[in-house]
Amino acid sequence: MKTVYIAVSADILHHGHINLIKKASEYGNLIVGVLTDEAVATYKRFPVLDYEQRTFIIKNIDGVSDVVPQNTLDYTENLKKYRPDFVFHGDDWKEGVQSQIRQNVINTLKEWGGELIEIPYTEDISIDKINNVIKNVSLVPESRRGKLRKLISLKPIVRTMEAHNGLSALVVENAKVVKDEKINSFDAIWVSSLTDSTAKGKPDIELVDMTSRISTINEIMEVSSKPIILDGDTGGLIEHFVFNIKTIERMGVSAIIIEDKIGLKKNSLFGTDVEQTQDSIDNFCEKIKAGKKALVTDEFMIIARIESLILKQGMDDAINRAKAYIDAGADGIMIHSREKEPDEIFEFCERFNEFAPNVPLVVVPTSFNQVYEDEFAEKGVNIVIYA
Repeated sequence: MKTVYIAVSADILHHGHINLIKKASEYGNLIVGVLTDEAVATYKRFPVLDYEQRTFIIKNIDGVSDVVPQNTLDYTENLKKYRPDFVFHGDDWKEGVQSQIRQNVINTLKEWGGELIEIPYTEDISIDKINNVIKNVSLVPESRRGKLRKLISLKPIVRTMEAHNGLSALVVENAKVVKDEKINSFDAIWVSSLTDSTAKGKPDIELVDMTSRISTINEIMEVSSKPIILDGDTGGLIEHFVFNIKTIERMGVSAIIIEDKIGLKKNSLFGTDVEQTQDSIDNFCEKIKAGKKALVTDEFMIIARIESLILKQGMDDAINRAKAYIDAGADGIMIHSREKEPDEIFEFCERFNEFAPNVPLVVVPTSFNQVYEDEFAEKGVNIVIYA
């Protein structure tokens, strides 16, 4: 019997998919390649259902002979592995993002005389309407809060962009670039204290209070479903910090990053040009511990930002602080530098990964923005923030 292959994400399963499966199964044994969570996350929103759940659904559809993982949007790897006689797809991919993927399918099938069969796209399906329903579901705190941890587990690097109001969040939400047969977009939003303060005409010295920051977060949450990382500056007094993170956790924020400095906050990129005082390791560890104790869920992340390189305290100090903060319960580490070259950041990454390879590592390459994301990922960086 002939072998037939189709690929689906199956996150949104509708009668168009059933029609495709029914027609494809008439031509032989039908193998369905279900896109893995990693594959889906590289070209569209994070899947609502995980790979196992989506596979279970497809396996129980009449006409499906076998279900296999498809690790990329491109079919080539699976086509060469299973060498199907036919590949079925709707006729809606001749133009746009998937046109090159379609051509790759045709070229690969030619190697053994396989055939691509395209059936008319089911016109009465409102994908926009379905996507809007799913987007609305993902806006609720319970759905959005854990997204950042999931993205870290799925993607080589989580691409994060700054936003400071509803309009800038809309830009981050909808910005997309097609490159190398992939749709590139931002994965998360960084609510920066610098830009939030600047947009309000205020200096970046923790003058804008948490009530105002929360108002900004609400504006962003109304228009974007992306996970939010809050720039928490120093976190303030421990007694205040524990109440503030309870509030933002309840709202659905995914993480807060707090820096290990005390006193009047100054922007880190001033470095030693202005007076800045680094907190003691013991005191900052107490802040982390108090914050972790105050949390209700395991989804919310407290990420410790180390200012040792900014303040010229040396690499050993930065590493010692990273170890202590992780032991205190920090869910991740952000390392910062104002140098134009990434050398000291890369050195930190190398030493960090010797003792904490599974702890998320964050960088903000404002001053060393010539480094590509792939290089950061190779160095063990998990989140890159553009701000």
